[in-house]
Amino acid sequence: MESSTTTSYSVVSELEGTLLKTPKPFAYFMLMAFEASGLIRYTLLLFLWPIIALLDVLGYRNGSLKLMIFVATAGLRESEIESVARAVLPKFYMDDISMDAWRVFGSCEKRVVVTRMPRVMVERFAKDHLRADEVIGTEIIINRFGYATGFIQESDVDRSIFNSVANLFEDRRPQLGLGRPIISGSQTFLSLCEEQVRAPVPSNYNVQRLHVQLLPVIFHDGRLVKLPTPATALLILLWIPFGIVLAVVRLFIGSMLPLWAIPYVSRIFNIRFIVKGKPPAPASAGNQGVLFVCTHRTVMDPVILSYVLGRSIPAVTYSVSRLSEILSPIPTFRLTRVRDVDAEIIKKELSNGDLVVYPEGTTCREPFLLRFSALFAELTDKIVPVAMNYRVGFFHATTARGWKAFDPIFFFMNPRPVYEVTFLNQLEVEATCSSGKSPYDVANYVQRILAATLGFECTNFTRKDKYRVLAGNDGTVSYSSFLDQFKKVVATIKPFFK
Repeated sequence: MESSTTTSYSVVSELEGTLLKTPKPFAYFMLMAFEASGLIRYTLLLFLWPIIALLDVLGYRNGSLKLMIFVATAGLRESEIESVARAVLPKFYMDDISMDAWRVFGSCEKRVVVTRMPRVMVERFAKDHLRADEVIGTEIIINRFGYATGFIQESDVDRSIFNSVANLFEDRRPQLGLGRPIISGSQTFLSLCEEQVRAPVPSNYNVQRLHVQLLPVIFHDGRLVKLPTPATALLILLWIPFGIVLAVVRLFIGSMLPLWAIPYVSRIFNIRFIVKGKPPAPASAGNQGVLFVCTHRTVMDPVILSYVLGRSIPAVTYSVSRLSEILSPIPTFRLTRVRDVDAEIIKKELSNGDLVVYPEGTTCREPFLLRFSALFAELTDKIVPVAMNYRVGFFHATTARGWKAFDPIFFFMNPRPVYEVTFLNQLEVEATCSSGKSPYDVANYVQRILAATLGFECTNFTRKDKYRVLAGNDGTVSYSSFLDQFKKVVATIKPFFK
C-alpha cells in the first residue's frame, strides 16, 4: 500500500479491533465479572463462551454481545461498574493499544471513539488516556434503585452507532474513519466518513504531527494480572483451589521458621528472592541505626527486606489494616501523618537500631515512583536506598478498593512469585542534609536513583492522587466499627465466594 498523508480535522475510530488489537471484547467482560462481582459470575460467563463464540460465527453479533453484557453486569450497582471501568480496565486497554492506529487517531483535532461495549466501560479510558472528545457505545439500562438490569437500550447496535455518529456530525461528515472491514449486509459508521481506513491501520500511513499524546496508566487496581482470554481465564479458574492451599502452606511454613532461613527454604516452594548489592552491617549497640529508604510495591516489602537481611527490621507504616499489623512477623509503628509527631516516632526508633521507611506513602504497581516525602531526609544522614520490585503471574498483591490484609495471600497464591531487592550504596555525606542540601533535594535525588535502578519513571503524584483515582477517597483507613472491617473483608473475598 502506498504511503499517504492525512491532516484530517475529525476522526471516528472503532475501539475493538482497531484502536485495540483484540477484536473481541469477551476478556473485558470477564474482568468486569470478576472484579465487580465474583468468581461465580466469572465462571458462568466463561462456561457460556462456546455459545457466545457460536453466535458470533453464525452472524448473531448483537445476540452474543447482549449475552455477555447481561451475564457480566446484571444486578451490579452502577457505581461498581464505574469503579471497575475507572480502576481496572484502563491498564488492560492500554496494553492492547495498536500504536499504528493511535498515531492516526491522535493526529486529528476532533476525536470520536465508537464501541459496541457499554459506554460506561470505555468512556473513562477513552477520554483520559486516548484523549477522545466523544465516546459512542451501548447504554446499559439502570433501574430506579441504581442497579444494572443487564439489558441495553439498543436493539440493533450497529444501526444505533451509525445514527449517533450521524447526529454528532450533522453539519459536516467526519473526514476520517478507522474500523474493521464492513460485514456484508451491515451498515456501519464508516460509510459516513469521507476517507475510510480499514484495520489493521498500515504502519506507513503518515501523519504530520500528533495533536495529543497518549497518556500512560499510572494507577491500576484489581487482582488479575493477565487479560482473561478464554484460555487464560480457564487456567486461572483451575489454579485457584491449588493456589489457596499453596498460599496457606507457604504462610504457615514461613511463620514457623526463623527469618534467616526463609530465603533458603522458599526455593522448595518455588519462591525466588533476588538480592543485589551489599547491605550494610547491623547497627552496633548504642549507635543510631541505618534508615532503609525503599520503593513501595506491596504491603510485604518490609517483611521481605527482613527475610533477605536475615534479621527483623522494624518498619513505619501508614494506612495498613490492624490485622496486617497483628500478623506481621516484624515490629511495625504507625505514623500519624502529623509531621512533628511522625518525626519523633522515626527518631526514637532509629535510636534503637535500623529502620525501614517508604516515602511514597503507598504502593504503586506500575513502573512509576510516586513523589517522595522529604521527612526522612531531615532526620538522619545514614540513608541506604533500597530498590524493591516483584513479579507475579496470576494475582496482584496490592489493592486500593479491597482489604489489604489479603495481599500476602494473593501474593503466595501465584505459582512462582519473585521478589527483587537491590541495595544501593549508603548516601555520601555530601548528598545529605548534613552538607547543607535541602530535604526536598535529598528526597528527589533518592527517588531518581531508585527509579534509574528499576527502570521506572519519577512522578509528582501522591497517595491521595492514587486513591482518588482508584477508590474515590483519600486513602485513609478507618477503624470506626467492626461492621466497616467486615464490609472490607466481604469486598475482597467475594471474588472467590460470592
